[in-house]
Amino acid sequence: MPAEPPPASKDSRPSRLLGIETSCDETAAAVVEDGRRIVSNVVASQVGVHAKYGGVFPEAASRMHIEAILPVVQEALAQAHVGLEGIDAIAVTRGPGLAGSLVVGLNCAKGLALARGLPLIGINHLEAHLYSIWLVEDEPEPAFPMMGLIVSGGHTELVLMRDHLIYQRLGGTLDDAAGEAFDKVARLLGLAYPGGPAIQQEARQGNPQAYRFPRAWLEGTWDFSFSGLKTAVLREVRALQPEVRAGIEPPAAGLPTSDLAASFQAAVVEVLVEKTVAAAEAFEARTILMAGGVSANEALRERLAARSPVVTRVPPLSLCTDNAAMTAAAGHVRFLAGQRDALDIDVLPSWPLAS
Repeated sequence: MPAEPPPASKDSRPSRLLGIETSCDETAAAVVEDGRRIVSNVVASQVGVHAKYGGVFPEAASRMHIEAILPVVQEALAQAHVGLEGIDAIAVTRGPGLAGSLVVGLNCAKGLALARGLPLIGINHLEAHLYSIWLVEDEPEPAFPMMGLIVSGGHTELVLMRDHLIYQRLGGTLDDAAGEAFDKVARLLGLAYPGGPAIQQEARQGNPQAYRFPRAWLEGTWDFSFSGLKTAVLREVRALQPEVRAGIEPPAAGLPTSDLAASFQAAVVEVLVEKTVAAAEAFEARTILMAGGVSANEALRERLAARSPVVTRVPPLSLCTDNAAMTAAAGHVRFLAGQRDALDIDVLPSWPLAS
């Protein structure tokens, strides 16, 4: 349980944290009050740079973070109408993520903390995604225990959250994350990057029953696997157009792209939802939380809302993808719990949220 909050400052204002996030290809900074109210939330996206690679190119990502980090932090403070003297602590993503990207954000946070004598709090990126739910001000706090589905380009994790900062990892992907599968299948179908929005748009015109792609249920576990599904789409594309080397050359005209996209999306959504609902029932969760970039998918949101036996909480679209407001929200809870990290902490690219 979190510790009692520190004594109020002289002006009795709420605690105010600066969040910094650079785990992948978004350079972000935000100011959040009391872990619930977003005062500013600035994100500099690199999507246009990485689109030509069909995925994130790590070296380019870290270079762009170096260029963007200070202007983004300055903009977040300016939009919040506050200087560092009005900040109580700095929360920064320490991992998991790309090592080169994480180093940029962490070093920036260390420099600011050292210069101003501010507490430094290293945050797990997966935890931050879960705490994005607390940033919806007009809704009550979700009830524990909670079943958390974190689903993004780099992660697919099923986590039981028994209370604040108390987690049990139930399972995760054994190969491709769901978002990674979306990106790869979008490339097979000749669709744009990032693959999630592109497949969602294409699937709206398609028949999700046109192709019965496999579902990897992995009975007896809470794990996921999407590699076989991706391979099934590849084989179908090659069968339809054997003259085209799927994934290397763009598909020729006439490929039933909408039906393929809709059928693929339906397979991903079904497995994610059914395993999450089953886990919630098995562990008697009172709330299901879904967060991460893939949680923006409308078919996934609709099916989860329809199938869930308990209250379902999903962040607004602006907070599904990587941002620093969620980092600050998680930092707020750890700040109240008394966490203070030393300036010699290092990045943890493979940092698990829980064992």
